[in-house]
Amino acid sequence: MMRNKRPLNPEHSQSHLPMGGLIRQRVKRLFLALAALVCTQILILWLVEPLTFFEAAWLTMTTLVTVGYGDYAPVTAIGRISTVLLMFIAAITLLTLIVSDYIEYRFYRRERILTGRWIYNMKDHIVIINTPRSGGEQYFMRFASQIRSIPEYHTVPIMLLTRKFPGGLPAELRDCGMVHFHGAGNDPEALKAAHVGDAQHIIVLASDESDPFSDSLTFDIAHRLSESNLGNRTTVECVSDNNRDRFKTLGVRTFIRPVRTYPEIMVRAVVAPGSEKVLEDMFNYEQDHPHRYDLELDDLTWADIVSALVRHGIGTALAYIDHDNEVICHPASNKEVEGKGLIVLVSSSETPSVSVVEEALDRYREFLKKWRELQGDDKTKNA
Repeated sequence: MMRNKRPLNPEHSQSHLPMGGLIRQRVKRLFLALAALVCTQILILWLVEPLTFFEAAWLTMTTLVTVGYGDYAPVTAIGRISTVLLMFIAAITLLTLIVSDYIEYRFYRRERILTGRWIYNMKDHIVIINTPRSGGEQYFMRFASQIRSIPEYHTVPIMLLTRKFPGGLPAELRDCGMVHFHGAGNDPEALKAAHVGDAQHIIVLASDESDPFSDSLTFDIAHRLSESNLGNRTTVECVSDNNRDRFKTLGVRTFIRPVRTYPEIMVRAVVAPGSEKVLEDMFNYEQDHPHRYDLELDDLTWADIVSALVRHGIGTALAYIDHDNEVICHPASNKEVEGKGLIVLVSSSETPSVSVVEEALDRYREFLKKWRELQGDDKTKNA
């Protein structure tokens, strides 16, 4: 059995105190002691040696750093004794302790950063609270790549507040510019350490995307944020739709269902609040849904097709299918479309049939024909 050894430094036995602060205080004391010795030595050399004040300062500094150019040297006994004491006490002892403490502080800081216990000085950043139960690393990487693709968020810092990575973030997440603090979102001290009050956006992920009971933890975190008047910056994941009204009463800006395979929806909810409602609606048949219509397209522009469907109350055209079975999204508005199908966002309660869509397009063709004829008559009259 090993005997208890005396600690290298006194603060090692004071685990309840912050190590970084203690090291900084000790370095400050060492620097003050060093400055006092240097000033004393300069005064001694200036008074007892045939040197000017500048020459005394120069000799003291070259002695302190053990350079010893030899251009000046003490000639009196008092000057020589004080110089020897300066070399042993200041140059050898104090400087060695200062360098040692600096290295120790760097190792301490690195260990705290890796284990998520370093408190960063952050502002206007994004705080993500909790980690997906599975696939968290991939989710965060995709979230970071999506948010970085937006010019306004290209360099925004991202802070993870989670207990998921006690040994440090994976290298891939660090390369994405992410940092983390090891803590829970329902811990006020952890929220303070993550600087949520200075965050631009706060995201609270569901601890278990398949368990409605995880909404309880999410609600607790959202309530704490709301108490600090941070609800208008907060986006939360809500597993059960029945709990949405509870988050709404807290003043939470945005709440969405957990969609782990599409972090892009979360990104939209953060940078363009409200757009997530449209995206969520496309994933269910409650109100609207994308519907495919197989029909021939050959003589209308995309702007004509969109206008025809909207005018006849059918829905909103999202894309078309060309003859190579490629789905074309966002085609040029004034270019004639050639394809064999349409993707239309229609009402789930009354989904129009393909014949209704064909009839709407035919009517629009008749409208365009008459309009062109009128345009031709007007040109003839003007001529």
